[in-house]
Amino acid sequence: MSGTPDAASEELATLTLLRQARDMIDRDYAQPLDVPTIAAKAFMSPAHFSRKFRAAYGETPYNHLMTRRIERASAMLRAGMNVTDACMAVGATSLGSFSSRFTEIMGETPSSYRARDHSAVESMPPCFVRSTTRPARNGKSSRIEEAPAASPH
Repeated sequence: MSGTPDAASEELATLTLLRQARDMIDRDYAQPLDVPTIAAKAFMSPAHFSRKFRAAYGETPYNHLMTRRIERASAMLRAGMNVTDACMAVGATSLGSFSSRFTEIMGETPSSYRARDHSAVESMPPCFVRSTTRPARNGKSSRIEEAPAASPH
């Protein structure tokens, strides 16, 4: 056997680098990140990194970064922060782009999300809040809806 790694160990090394890149996105979401910067940390070209990331995680690195930013911004909005401050706090540079992406992912504008009653979420353990409020594409988030009014009967 030659000194070259076999395909399985090479794939494992690639998955390790992709996981480290995803962890960096999750940790440093508020920093000025872009795909070339993240790809460099994974020792890959941006195009190769994007293809491998999408194959491993089902979404592009940019979409993962934006979903993470929207997830963090929604927590800030639930806590009462205004939309502009939440936008800037998560590393978005354009309020318009942030609002469009927020609406696309959460299914409602940041302002309407902030104005909604979040008392049900406030009474949940943090682990349930993370899974319940996790953003999903196409407005299909698993967010808590307000309970319907009791029937007068």
